[in-house]
Amino acid sequence: MYIQVLKKRYKIVFSYIGTLFMFFSIVLLIPCVFCVMYPGDLNSSLSFIYTAILSFLFGFILSIWTKLKPGTPVTIQEGSLIVLFVWIFGIFFSSLPFVFEGILSFSHAFFESTSGWTTTGLTLVDVTKIPRIFLVWRSIMQFIGGAGFAIVMMSAILGPTGFGLYNAEGRMDNLVPNMRSSVRKILVIYFTYAIVGMLFYMIAGMSFFDAFNHSLTALATGGFSTRAGSIGEFNSIFIEVITMVLMILGTTGFGIHYLLWKRDWKSLKKNGEPKSLFFILIIFIPMIMFGTMHLFYANLGENFRHSIFQAVSALTGTGFSTVDFFNWNSFGLFMITLLMIFGGDLDSTSGGLKQYRIYIVYKLLKQQIINFFLPSRSVTKIEVWKGSKKSYVNPSMIREILMNFSAYFLTFSIGVGIISSYGFSLQDAAFEFASALSTVGLSIGITSQSAPLGIIWTETLGMFFGRLEFFVILYGIVKIVKDISRIREK
Repeated sequence: MYIQVLKKRYKIVFSYIGTLFMFFSIVLLIPCVFCVMYPGDLNSSLSFIYTAILSFLFGFILSIWTKLKPGTPVTIQEGSLIVLFVWIFGIFFSSLPFVFEGILSFSHAFFESTSGWTTTGLTLVDVTKIPRIFLVWRSIMQFIGGAGFAIVMMSAILGPTGFGLYNAEGRMDNLVPNMRSSVRKILVIYFTYAIVGMLFYMIAGMSFFDAFNHSLTALATGGFSTRAGSIGEFNSIFIEVITMVLMILGTTGFGIHYLLWKRDWKSLKKNGEPKSLFFILIIFIPMIMFGTMHLFYANLGENFRHSIFQAVSALTGTGFSTVDFFNWNSFGLFMITLLMIFGGDLDSTSGGLKQYRIYIVYKLLKQQIINFFLPSRSVTKIEVWKGSKKSYVNPSMIREILMNFSAYFLTFSIGVGIISSYGFSLQDAAFEFASALSTVGLSIGITSQSAPLGIIWTETLGMFFGRLEFFVILYGIVKIVKDISRIREK
């Protein structure tokens, strides 16, 4: 009886996956639209058409095999499986156009695709040589990946039954009780910012193509650029300011955006994440200015301009740059590495430890000091706000933070160890892997097509684990292993 129930639940999982990848074939065709403006890329569109056909056939076969109609509620355990499989197959299919076009090998294409969907921005392609529709595809991957690949694609299918999937992808900000309405509001906010950002970029002097791509990747805190020199190649203060605004909007949790749109200033002031983010920037920007950037820019204005941009780019997990890091001293690289590790808001498009968790740790430390001077029998509660929801720090919350921090630094240590084993210094290895694990995209030069495949796959796994925050992957793998063991026992 149990085996039959188990098989039925897995059929539900694969039914949703099948439906998603039939829809995903449409997403794969979006870059082909740009062939209207760039007819020279028409031959390259065949790579996307072939991949779209494969994606549709894959989804169609799964749907036929399961013979189930979407609509069954999904638990968080099943949601973790859907998210895990959707991301793996999504990254796989997204890498195929690069392979079919002969731009990258499979390992390199899988890396590029992972970097796109996880909104990292580390790249192995020469953006000056590949067809424009591939630049568009990289931007689309980051834009959808930032919003939440699985929940965006599945919201129309699952409707109000999909909270298991929503939570499995690491989301807490259920803006409204209905999942579909929450996703719709997220997308309205997300697309509005992208369109406004694109318009401002064009006013600042960008072409439509550059504005389209940079608006999507800045808001997604992804960092893929159409220029080899990233944002710095434009050499425009106006463009840099627009980019910083988009990066901060992208790294801000959707729950906070919802409060802004509702003009709920009272609840907004109670949220600690924005305060934490700006406090960290206020501390780190002067240290970068006077500890490193003064070596390159004697002019205080230029010094501040590049320091603030790089600090915002690192902390928000975007990875755009106006400078290169090859000649930076150890202090500056350490500061940027710390910012990348800290990361942006929970429920945002960025990675890292997340400001919400850092803010709670700060509140715990503060309360511990206060408790030292209070009577022994005093009872205190630590209040924290996430969007419009108030909660109190409890053992479960502390345990989650401890587990996440432990998983992050354990993975970080392993990744740094592997990269340094190839002959790189610990400083450079820490910078590069922090960029991958926190899905940032800044590079000191280690990540390239000439890098050993061991480094490429280490960073690929780091990006994947960092985006899904470790435990979705772990829960999915453990569930599959346990279910297989139970089937064998029967």
